[in-house]
Amino acid sequence: MATESTVDRAELARRFRTFIDPDFVIEDDETIRPYECDGLSMYCEMPLLVVLPETVEQVQQAMRLCHELGVPVVARGAGTGLSAGAMPHRDGVVLSLAKFNRILEIDPLARTARLQPGVRNLAISEEAAQYGLYYGPDPSSQIACTIGGNVAENSGGVHCLKYGLTVHNILSVEMVTVDGEVVIVGSDGLDSCGMDLLALMTGSEGLLGIVTEVKVKLLPKPEKAQVVMAGFDSIQNAGDAVGGVIAQGIIPGGLEMMDGYAISAAEDFAHAGYPREAAALLLCEVDGTEEEVQEHIEQAENLFRSFGATSVRTSQSEQERALLWKGRKSAFPAVGRISPDYYCMDGTIPRGQLAYVLTEMQKMSKEFGLRVANVFHAGDGNMHPLILFDSNVPGEFERTEAFGSRILELCVRVGGCITGEHGVGVEKIRQMAVQFGDLELTQFHALKAAFDPQGILNPGKGVPTLRQCQEYRALEPKQAPAEAG
Repeated sequence: MATESTVDRAELARRFRTFIDPDFVIEDDETIRPYECDGLSMYCEMPLLVVLPETVEQVQQAMRLCHELGVPVVARGAGTGLSAGAMPHRDGVVLSLAKFNRILEIDPLARTARLQPGVRNLAISEEAAQYGLYYGPDPSSQIACTIGGNVAENSGGVHCLKYGLTVHNILSVEMVTVDGEVVIVGSDGLDSCGMDLLALMTGSEGLLGIVTEVKVKLLPKPEKAQVVMAGFDSIQNAGDAVGGVIAQGIIPGGLEMMDGYAISAAEDFAHAGYPREAAALLLCEVDGTEEEVQEHIEQAENLFRSFGATSVRTSQSEQERALLWKGRKSAFPAVGRISPDYYCMDGTIPRGQLAYVLTEMQKMSKEFGLRVANVFHAGDGNMHPLILFDSNVPGEFERTEAFGSRILELCVRVGGCITGEHGVGVEKIRQMAVQFGDLELTQFHALKAAFDPQGILNPGKGVPTLRQCQEYRALEPKQAPAEAG
């Protein structure tokens, strides 16, 4: 539990201005307003202050000051997160790392890059391209999201099936502790002695420290890559085909699925040639040597037809491949064309449960009277259902939240989990009581306390109190409280 702060805003701002450029210590409400939420705009809170340091030493001083005064601190990157993980604390400081935006070094021989946390994901691959290299994890928001945020949420992307999540693609992290010390976890080697604190930091959602530098692995660009696009007349057939690809021994660079709503919205925006009549669409990318790609493409085409594909098309140029992926990567914002609002969920399930879960979601959609568009990383079971609603209709957001809760609980019931890459934040904190028992949550709290005894780093996020869990478990899912606690 974070220490209650009674610090006066003006006095706190004055102290920050002794070591941070006064123009970047923000205390007026008008300028603070853009920081009140992240990409999940349904959860908002105005902070006490926003500060934008530009050196590690300034971050250290900021943490020492907040630690001394017991002031909550919420680290923020580009604000593209989708779990309210960067939502401010009303009595706290938003520590924006937007000015930490330099690529410090690219080593083409070691195939690594040293980066400040505010470097955009896509910028890494753009800079590394001159050496024939790229950075593997590629979230749909890669044009804007930052590597620091990727570490905080353990982000994935459309190519994470073959090349892994953020945790599989970083070597070390420099971080500032809650009391202002600089530590480095990980190393340049493939393994480090002792406990794996690097894996612990990845996906820790700003609860354990402030990331100030990241060293990532870079990959050589494959000799060739092609995408097979297959349309299906039922979600069941498409879901079964996903398992069929993996069973065939093919490990695609990416294996993505979209349903009818998402297909139409993405096609209206990207004009990628998606089959509008299809109930579901698979995009399967194969990369490697010329011979390997040709063999696996033929196998994938034949396999999709055997699972009832109504259309099969394979990219014949790099431009066509990029266009097919443009439609998928723009699907989230494109869905905004068919609904005033949408709520993006993030649950993960075993691949074998894909068709069942999608069918159950269709039933829930009718029960709640809300449409749901599905866009997700089918190959590794990371689902992103987009629940379509209108926030101007009284009670519709609350109904949407209840629908989302049911989806996450379904994911847990079939052997999955409540998040794949968006994190828990505020959004899923109630479902932690479904995923974990009291003993497990107690261990999470003990771990948090080891790094942050006062509980001032991103308080109220990620791990619920046992009291919150007991209250949630005492209610039926449809009766769950609307507030995040």
